[in-house]
Amino acid sequence: MIKGNAIIGQSGGPTSVINSSLAGVITAAKASGIISGVYGMNYGIEGFMNEWLFNLGAQPDDIIQGLRRTPSSALGSSRHKLKEEDFPKILSVLEKYDIRYFFLIGGNDTMDTINRVEAYCRDKGYELTGIGIPKTVDNDLFGTDHTPGFASAAWSNTLNVMQAGMLARDMKKVDQFTVYQTIGRDAGWLAAATAMAKREEDDAPHLIYTPEHHFVREQFLADADQCIRRYGWVSVVCGEGIKYADGTPVSESVVKDKFSNTEFGAMGGASVALALHRMITSEFGLRGEFQITESLIMSDYVRSLPVDLDEAYRCGVEAVRMAERGESGYMVSINRVSDDPYEVTFGKVPLHEVAVSARPMPGEYFNAAGNFVSDAFMKYMRPLTGDMPDFVRLKKIMVLK
Repeated sequence: MIKGNAIIGQSGGPTSVINSSLAGVITAAKASGIISGVYGMNYGIEGFMNEWLFNLGAQPDDIIQGLRRTPSSALGSSRHKLKEEDFPKILSVLEKYDIRYFFLIGGNDTMDTINRVEAYCRDKGYELTGIGIPKTVDNDLFGTDHTPGFASAAWSNTLNVMQAGMLARDMKKVDQFTVYQTIGRDAGWLAAATAMAKREEDDAPHLIYTPEHHFVREQFLADADQCIRRYGWVSVVCGEGIKYADGTPVSESVVKDKFSNTEFGAMGGASVALALHRMITSEFGLRGEFQITESLIMSDYVRSLPVDLDEAYRCGVEAVRMAERGESGYMVSINRVSDDPYEVTFGKVPLHEVAVSARPMPGEYFNAAGNFVSDAFMKYMRPLTGDMPDFVRLKKIMVLK
């Protein structure tokens, strides 16, 4: 293997564990016999092209270790979509700083960036090892059992739905419904994970709608009405990207990002939770609430899970090990070996299999109606999040009149 410097970048939305992956790469790279210096991209590939580089090798050890318990993106992130005219500039910066090892932590758009940079350098005869480290709360990357950041975000969302559900249940004489929106443009993993909050039949959530199924307004209202009649209230969880059969977003959002993805957040100016809230209010004349968390659960370190933080760190370390073995053009993958006891190993998946495309939930993870999850999905989730808090409710022991 050729000796040279390494560069590390973070792209896309943050998570509560992304910096743990960064710490893993830095720690392993500093100990590597083939990596001379360790640099960081300030604001992703955009910052790299502008030569905004951190000297990560000069960071104190306590800072590097502190990254393992620090949320957000320490290097600064970017959502820049590479253009053809960007590649000569990228190559010139790689050559200027003798960078031979290229690591990016991110989702499917990030994997596309690494894939294209590595291919361009190979075509130009510049030896570059490109490795991707998985990161996304959406859990929608192909080739890996789950992604670092997902379990913690799922735990945070589930706690929100559980506690909001308890409030709605106890206040159903005032508010009779609640709608909770999760992140998930193309896949419903986060929305589905909130089913972990449910223990008793009337516990939240009652209904879950994800992008894997076309949304039907009439069926939704019938589902909601059935729950209200049965429980006196209804708890609805929806993924931000749910669409009608013709592809129209239920949120009515029309804004696109740089990757031509529909924006469902602040830029979109619309939300599916509000749309569903309006449907219920208009149909039944009921009072209710809607909640949209967005980045609140993406960097919620207080609710991050130890196993998630550890796996994120180990993914960073494994990326350097792959580079040392001369394995370029891959993303680190997490492979589940056992559910009980929970055990994983680390492998690799070609970048071109991960880039751009989003992994939907398998059909067997849903019930027949497509408005809740199956036992198979609950089996998948339990080892990742563990048990939920054991809240209690009063028994119906009433005072005799």
